[in-house]
Amino acid sequence: MTAGALFAPLKPPLGDTLALIEAQRCLECGGPTAPAPCTLACPADVDVPAFVAAIAAGHPATAAGIIFDQNPLGGSCARVCPVEELCEGACVLGAAARRPLEIARLQRFATDHALSRGLADKSPPPATGKRVAVIGAGPGGLACAAELALLGHAVTVYDARPDFGGLIRYAIAPYRQVREPLPEEVARIAALGVEFRMRSPVDSPERLSAIAAESDAVFLGIGLGEDVDVHFPGDELPGVWNSLPFIEAIKMGRPLRLGPRVVVIGGGNTAIDVAREALRLGAPDVTVLYRRTEAEMPAYAHEVREAREEGVQFRWLSAPLRFLGNGRLDRVECQQMRLSEPDTSGRRQAEPVPASEFVVPADAVVLAMGQRRRTEFLGWIPGLELERGLIVIDRATGQTTNPKYFAGGDAVNGGDTVVAAVRAAKVAARGIHGYLAGAERPA
Repeated sequence: MTAGALFAPLKPPLGDTLALIEAQRCLECGGPTAPAPCTLACPADVDVPAFVAAIAAGHPATAAGIIFDQNPLGGSCARVCPVEELCEGACVLGAAARRPLEIARLQRFATDHALSRGLADKSPPPATGKRVAVIGAGPGGLACAAELALLGHAVTVYDARPDFGGLIRYAIAPYRQVREPLPEEVARIAALGVEFRMRSPVDSPERLSAIAAESDAVFLGIGLGEDVDVHFPGDELPGVWNSLPFIEAIKMGRPLRLGPRVVVIGGGNTAIDVAREALRLGAPDVTVLYRRTEAEMPAYAHEVREAREEGVQFRWLSAPLRFLGNGRLDRVECQQMRLSEPDTSGRRQAEPVPASEFVVPADAVVLAMGQRRRTEFLGWIPGLELERGLIVIDRATGQTTNPKYFAGGDAVNGGDTVVAAVRAAKVAARGIHGYLAGAERPA
């Protein structure tokens, strides 16, 4: 893998002929009373056989309409969804030991076709006179804004960043998606009457209160915060990075100089993304350190396998102690770990093995150990209940314990997929619609 592959898509787009051939492989299983397994596996409830059949019939714009009716970020999700765990993983072709249908690439084909031709636009419905503030222009905020606008509500989206997309734009590996087709998807949402106020941080209790006062409801699509604040001796050395700034630098066209030996610390999907991007930046020696075994690793198994096939190395039961170097990082001192007996919850803890220290040479280290929860911001909302730093909601409506506020996405689930945020946003939009309708009724 070379630096020239930095922005090459993991799954290249299909051309017209290949898309038609692939779509015709679909068995079109399922029906109105028994949806196909791929549809059941889609958190956004996209009718996969229906849109694939439209492509097979030569109608990609129709296919895109089916997708966007359920998922306003259908083009982005076609690029970033872990389809191996969702729709493609549920494909009956795979169950029959055949190659699963390439649903993601077909979804990208249809949505790209429609977005590039302006065929996916919708007209806004009659206005209800109600105003909703959406805080956060990430996937949850964008999807909720779209759904609310389609219900006739006036929606204003606030975000501190200069560009929309949240984690899609700034934190998902560029080999999945750099920026496109977010601008086109957001243009569709704006055409429904949604107002976007970018570079508009909600950075004080007074600012939040003012926004809430001029709104009939508020959706919190704030996601998670910066990398967790974990420190090791020597982490001030040049060459030590946190994962989010590392990925953002690449996506903004400012890739970092890493040197030949890169160590990634962590076991989640972000750690795998960082390791694979380090290879694409030209580092020939990339090692992931994880303090438990592969069996406990939270990253998707298929992505760990793909990373290993690309050349990423793994050292299990290994934890960093300190970073060492003379003016710049050149090695990581680690220690061997072992797993304890299961505790009352059944979880085995990672414990250090005495006198087991070892050194891993490194020109760069990237810490990918999770993100902070936005407890300070959430503390500004009266009556808002949190559990372990995450927002408590009614799962049927997305409503928080402060009735005016609704929420969905990573600030509720602690970190999940883009399509899970879309699903939660759709639930919250329906919940807000019901709340606003209820507010109109006399007591």
